[in-house]
Amino acid sequence: MILYDYYRSSAAYRVRIALNLKSLAYEQVPVNLLHSEQKSASYGQLNPQGLVPALNDNGHILTQSLSICEYLDEEYPDTPPLVSGAPVDKANIRSLSQIIACDIHPVDNLRVLKYLEKEFEADEQQKMSWYRHWIIEGFNALECQLKALKHTGVYSYGDQPSLVDVCLIPQIYNAKRFNVDLTAYPQLMKIEAHCNTEAAFMRAHPDQNPGA
Repeated sequence: MILYDYYRSSAAYRVRIALNLKSLAYEQVPVNLLHSEQKSASYGQLNPQGLVPALNDNGHILTQSLSICEYLDEEYPDTPPLVSGAPVDKANIRSLSQIIACDIHPVDNLRVLKYLEKEFEADEQQKMSWYRHWIIEGFNALECQLKALKHTGVYSYGDQPSLVDVCLIPQIYNAKRFNVDLTAYPQLMKIEAHCNTEAAFMRAHPDQNPGA
């Protein structure tokens, strides 16, 4: 199994956590986004969208982090599941995950920030204001929903890690990088503190991966 990733990519970080939680061995091939390696012809053959991650599993090339995580659940059913429980539980796990992966991350990633700078002449302060706005919008909703669902244990949804945690920890990492004030989110901070004591999350941390 080969993972094409960039150490600071939230999406790639998610997949590293997922693979580690499932104890699946993988080789890493760094794709440096700052050097535009994702735009190379060779990488374009793997992922025409020019994004990370991409996962090669026995010749099957998979893209999009949430899709990869659910593939791992289905292809390796003897490993700990990331989406489990009754249909309502699975729906809740996907909903919470998508707040992060679909509503926060896409508007805050590197290519969007570069576009704001290039096309709209946004300065650094304006870019950071944009970034923090969408983090706060999403985290406000996430903190509220976690409290309302009352399923939070030591992890976001119960007492075993799920797709929610796989998405949450990289997003908190990014929020801290950009100095977002997280004091309004005690539930999220409690979950993060626990996850970051677990080996699967620690090994996936950007500082522990090629390119750091």
